[in-house]
Amino acid sequence: MLAEFLSIYWKFFKMGAVTFGGGYAMLPILRREIIENSHWMEEEDIMDYYALSQGLPGIIAINTSVFIGYHHRKTRGAIAAALGVVSPSIIIITIIALFLAGFKDNIYVQRALSAISVCVVALILDAVLKMWKKGVKDVLTLCICLVVLALSLMTKISPVIYVIAAATVGIAAKAVVRARKNGEEAAK
Repeated sequence: MLAEFLSIYWKFFKMGAVTFGGGYAMLPILRREIIENSHWMEEEDIMDYYALSQGLPGIIAINTSVFIGYHHRKTRGAIAAALGVVSPSIIIITIIALFLAGFKDNIYVQRALSAISVCVVALILDAVLKMWKKGVKDVLTLCICLVVLALSLMTKISPVIYVIAAATVGIAAKAVVRARKNGEEAAK
């Protein structure tokens, strides 16, 4: 039992250690570790947890890790995953704080962070393209995606509103399709 939770902790520790750029950069690592290597869940489940995590208060990476940990091993799994994903940040921030004066002006550190930033952009773009393939399946989902993209670029509306609105539109559209199908079957 303890070995299982240490395994969850270690898996999320590794993710937390290399997830520069926040939750978006975490998606490719989640896919590899949780879906491909561990087979804990399907990609659709991770995408659902990730979308839900964006609409909740807090850090996306932590929220997502809690959902995945809970899915795999309930409350203890959620705790192990959350501790695993935050531990590297705590360690790194503590070390940086101890040596901050000499650290921030170091040319090698500046160059490394600059290169990491470019890498994060590529990882986020990869995640977006894979999410696009999984999420945009028809005209309705394309329209939802484009409307949310436009609104998020032009307004400062909370992502929570986007998630709730998209869910409402999805539920309503499914109800309309189901009603039409039932009406057609009744007419036969």
